[in-house]
Amino acid sequence: MYSFFALISRMKYIDRWELMRNSRNENLSEHSLDVAVIAHALCVIANKRFGKKLDVEKAALVGIYHDSSEIITGDMPTPVKYYGEEIRDAYKQVEAVAESRLLQKLPDDLRDEFERIYRPDDTESERYMRRLVKAADKISAFIKCVNEENTGNKEFERAKESTEKAIRNMEVELPEVEVFMKEFMPAYGETLDDLLKI
Repeated sequence: MYSFFALISRMKYIDRWELMRNSRNENLSEHSLDVAVIAHALCVIANKRFGKKLDVEKAALVGIYHDSSEIITGDMPTPVKYYGEEIRDAYKQVEAVAESRLLQKLPDDLRDEFERIYRPDDTESERYMRRLVKAADKISAFIKCVNEENTGNKEFERAKESTEKAIRNMEVELPEVEVFMKEFMPAYGETLDDLLKI
């Protein structure tokens, strides 16, 4: 009996932003889908507009599984995770151990297909694609902040500012991020009726 997929299905029980007052809770499954969709979009933009040859399907898969280690570790709040270099590095090790434990829950003949999702190839296009997945993660967090702000929740003001600053810094080396923020981000603040008119 192998438990990998049963464990992955538990992402819906891991709440994000636990230290913040949320107007609507967001779980890891929801976040992972958002990251997968945005990562896929960023890679499509990279290929179509900037002449890259990125694996867009793999980007979506990496987005789906990017935080799955949190099934074991729980969600570490960003201010804690990035408090200092020592804590950040230690948490990366914890994540790597958790990912290895998840991979051990697969039969040997399937494991290599999933290892390629968790373990990057050492190619320039793979590294670039994974940077776009990280950018998608930040954009997803920014969208959460925008959604909370739109409900009148001021709890996310600082998180929104710091996340937006991080995204702006990414835009310097990742023009796909700038395209997404300029062309697609404004629609996230609209109502359903307005979105259908656009």
